[in-house]
Amino acid sequence: MSEPRREALALMAHPDDAELLCAGTLIRLHQLGWQIHIATMTAGDCGTTTLSAAEISEIRRREAQRAAQTLGASYYCLDELDGHVVYDKQTIRRVVALFRSIAPTLVFTHAPRDYMMDHEITAMLARCATQLFGAPNASAVPLRAPAGIPHLYYCDPIEGIGPLGEPVTPTTLIDISGALEQKSLALSCHASQREWLRAHQGMDEYIEAMKRHAQMRGKMIGTEAAEGFTQHRSHGYPKTDLLSQLLTF
Repeated sequence: MSEPRREALALMAHPDDAELLCAGTLIRLHQLGWQIHIATMTAGDCGTTTLSAAEISEIRRREAQRAAQTLGASYYCLDELDGHVVYDKQTIRRVVALFRSIAPTLVFTHAPRDYMMDHEITAMLARCATQLFGAPNASAVPLRAPAGIPHLYYCDPIEGIGPLGEPVTPTTLIDISGALEQKSLALSCHASQREWLRAHQGMDEYIEAMKRHAQMRGKMIGTEAAEGFTQHRSHGYPKTDLLSQLLTF
């Protein structure tokens, strides 16, 4: 019997989302021999107070490429616009085409309820594609490999808090203590966003804020740092907690 395919895809809304939310786990999977893919719905065209959409998009694409290289990952951008990620036929087709070109066996995406709609819609698109992409008639794009429904995990919402201020308790916590430095290095590739977040949201300490959240999650399992996930376990989805099986030892 052939070994199961090891292809992990993080479908996120914007450049830097994967580095903030799941890069430590992606690093650990890569160390186990998994192929890592990061895709963003947008190039981050609104992530600036001073540059044009084209200028900041080009900068953020380069930053995302460098960050992905730091993680040992491939990077893709689906070229939607910030604030305009929508759940419609055209966008579903594009996401399904991406999934067919990768045929992931493990998928990460945003929390279904988060602080902004781009994140929530991206989660919906990921959920749709995980069910649909393996069907022969789902797309004219060739399916890279035979595929069932992959394991699907939602990352923590930003700050671990839902849109009404409610704390979110993850179903799975992954120790990233040994990956935190590399995760920080990948996040630092997104240099354009420190000034944007400080100007638009009053948020400084871009990397330190990430570390504080990781340390908070780490305390829940007695480690220095962790990332939290909630597994999608509805009808048809794998019920085994693959992340815990792979990365808890």
